[in-house]
Amino acid sequence: MNALLYWSAIFALCCFALAFLCATVRLLRGPTPQDRVLALDTMYINGLLILLGLGIQFGSSAYFDIALIIGLFGFVGSAALAKFLLRGEVIEP
Repeated sequence: MNALLYWSAIFALCCFALAFLCATVRLLRGPTPQDRVLALDTMYINGLLILLGLGIQFGSSAYFDIALIIGLFGFVGSAALAKFLLRGEVIEP
């Protein structure tokens, strides 16, 4: 791995970690439930991107598999939370 790719991966990881921290603050302080759901979506996307950055930096394919699983579960969780906020229940009779 050349030096430019190494330092760009470090910079990207720092930016994603900072975005994750900002989303955590919004999750804790969000005045409405919609803000908290949006912060949770942002947190799982930033976590996924951090894993992808680590996968590029370390050259391991295990990080990419884990990021794919996090993406799938994050999408399902976001859809369930959105449905809960709209209708008040996730599973309808």
